[in-house]
Amino acid sequence: MIAENLVIGVVGPCGAGKTTLVRGLKEHGYHLRHIAQEHSYVPYMWKRISNPDILIFLQVSYPVSMQRRKMNWTEAEFQEQQRRLAHALEHADFILDTDQLMIEEVLERVLSFLGKKVR
Repeated sequence: MIAENLVIGVVGPCGAGKTTLVRGLKEHGYHLRHIAQEHSYVPYMWKRISNPDILIFLQVSYPVSMQRRKMNWTEAEFQEQQRRLAHALEHADFILDTDQLMIEEVLERVLSFLGKKVR
């Protein structure tokens, strides 16, 4: 697969680092779609929105999401996002738990994955 023709989708719960990863990957020349699947009741909306060639799922725990973003939401609301993301998680090409990672490490790991996947 050639990188310039590749569409990469990024999904995950709020606070997982999607926006930051999209910004970083764009700086490396990748064509990205930040998919706000966590806000949709349609399980396969990620596919309808962008139908990406590669789907990256960033995971985060509720406590870490609360540290990263000062959101006024409950753990039940976080779990609802997880439920809404289940279909995307099942179909993800790469899943990364970002809880213990710095921004640079998330980008580095995704770039490493893409380097092996994309020629």
